[in-house]
Amino acid sequence: MSIYLTALALILLVGAAAWVVSVLIRDVSFVDSIWSLFFLLAAVFFAVSFEQLSFRGQLVLVLVAVWALRLSLHITVRNWGEGEDYRYQSIRANNEPGFTVKSLYLVFGLQGLLAWIVAAPLYPAITSTIAFGPLDAAAGVLWLTGFIFEAGGDYQLAKFKADPANKGKVMDRGLWRYTRHPNYFGDFCVWWAFYLFALSAGAWWTIFAPLLMSVLLLKVSGVATLEKTIADRRPKYADYINRTNAFFPGPLKKFGQTQRSGS
Repeated sequence: MSIYLTALALILLVGAAAWVVSVLIRDVSFVDSIWSLFFLLAAVFFAVSFEQLSFRGQLVLVLVAVWALRLSLHITVRNWGEGEDYRYQSIRANNEPGFTVKSLYLVFGLQGLLAWIVAAPLYPAITSTIAFGPLDAAAGVLWLTGFIFEAGGDYQLAKFKADPANKGKVMDRGLWRYTRHPNYFGDFCVWWAFYLFALSAGAWWTIFAPLLMSVLLLKVSGVATLEKTIADRRPKYADYINRTNAFFPGPLKKFGQTQRSGS
């Protein structure tokens, strides 16, 4: 437990440092760039707290690093020069006066705490000496599937937005043809994969972590939040909703199957 609590202290310390940066640039969206790095920090700390990592431990550490660094870089590049995200503008407006100070715990502290909880499976997955088995192999396949959806979805959307001809259109190509949120679905797979690594190591009890991440992706900061306003901002999105699965990939729905809102 002391290792878990020390990891929390480190995450909150980094979060406080990031908060200082957000105050200087007057943009709490900065927290999105460091969100994935909270997990990498925890994973590295878990690894160095153990004398010698097994193959599973080394693999999980590498997979966390690849996922975290890719996501942090993507969000940083995407948000560069764009100003504070509308979601955080709304939080700021609802918590004035004094949001500058409040954001330390409402934004950075809260996200650090959530990351610490979700990262729980990483400790047993990284430090266990139980032999690598079939469940670990399944976890690796699930992680790769998730990474393809998350990184591939982000790449396809960035390329779509970079084309001026697509201004005002709805992205419904590539992975976005089968799910309205391939990046969130990918993240979902990645964290259930990390749980499977932990489960293979005997830590079945850490199931609360992927469940929490699933709730965050589906009901809190992911799908629900994004789709709350996107239909108002993009009228053609309603047709996209009618014919495309919200989260889990699947074939086009029959309604509007012959139409393409993005073309």
